Amino acid sequence: MLDQPAPDFELPATGGKTFRLSRAKGSSLVLYFYPKDDTPGCTRQACAFRDDRQQLAALGAEVVGVSVDDVESHLDFAKEYSLPFPLLADAGGAVAARYGSIRNFGLFKLARRNTFLIDPQGRVAKVYLSASAAKNSREVLDDLQRLQRK
Repeated sequence: MLDQPAPDFELPATGGKTFRLSRAKGSSLVLYFYPKDDTPGCTRQACAFRDDRQQLAALGAEVVGVSVDDVESHLDFAKEYSLPFPLLADAGGAVAARYGSIRNFGLFKLARRNTFLIDPQGRVAKVYLSASAAKNSREVLDDLQRLQRK
């Protein structure tokens, strides 16, 4: 998937909107998949992206989180932790599956904690498999800085 076009998708987002990946071209995008709203690791990761949002924006990057939770759950999670970026509801896990980021437990599915840094041309510039909830945002910031120096 690295250096390949990121698979396009459209999903419902917080804020009553629909997010389409192809509309994000022109800026870098941090597309992070996470298992479940309002759980310790997912909260830590989301809050780190929240806290680093200005630095990410200064480097031309937007953040979008994706899980299999519904929009209502995302709204509660975003409100509780003042998350300023969209959370997308991948209810059936189809988008997570296209990104190799789904865990199927038979009766239920969870997204894997994987992050994809997508460049302004819509190509996957970096992949973080089994991303660290505590370090992921910092890793993305460091890589964005390196990519801009090229």
